[in-house]
Amino acid sequence: MLFKGREYYLAAILIIVISIFLFMWSFEKRKPKTREVVVLAVMTGIATLGRVMFFMLPQFKPCVAIIIITGIMLGKQSGFLCGALTAFVSDFFFGQGPWTPWQMFAFGIIGFISAIVFQKRKYLAYNKVVLCVYGFIMTFVVYGLILDTATVFMYTDRPKISSFMSTYAMGIPFNIVHGIATVVFLLLLAKPLFNKLSRMKEKYGMYNKKDNLN
Repeated sequence: MLFKGREYYLAAILIIVISIFLFMWSFEKRKPKTREVVVLAVMTGIATLGRVMFFMLPQFKPCVAIIIITGIMLGKQSGFLCGALTAFVSDFFFGQGPWTPWQMFAFGIIGFISAIVFQKRKYLAYNKVVLCVYGFIMTFVVYGLILDTATVFMYTDRPKISSFMSTYAMGIPFNIVHGIATVVFLLLLAKPLFNKLSRMKEKYGMYNKKDNLN
């Protein structure tokens, strides 16, 4: 059998790819304004550039912080797309591989969840403690678990509970560093980007509630 022993991995990849496609399709179906697309492209570019610029520091990257900010300010679809596109584009530098769809989904779902969590409590995003704790948890738990799970599926034909547990345990130090990086960059970038995006939304009337983004 061609895919013998890889059924779990292939099923997971298929689900992830379909999820990413559905988000992109729903965004396109909404027919976003040109200005909204430009703002999303800029935020994606910043996140991508940030990930590439810090290539010499493993796990210490600003991209999760920027994706969280994008989700909070621009909504669910834009948050997901910013995350997914950041992983896809930056992996042309780091190397495309079977891990890329997992990274796209992990980054994307963080942007999506961030929009939901702060949708009706946006004032909490301006609380540094709340935002930083949230950022650390999302990076350590959500991104860490998804990518560690991907590692098991990619390198184990028949995943066992022991395989998952050992991989999760070995990933803890790396996920902690990644979480700390998110906290640091949220402290540095959240307030100025919140203010800038708020002014742009108000000035140009972008991302209104009728657009089903917020």
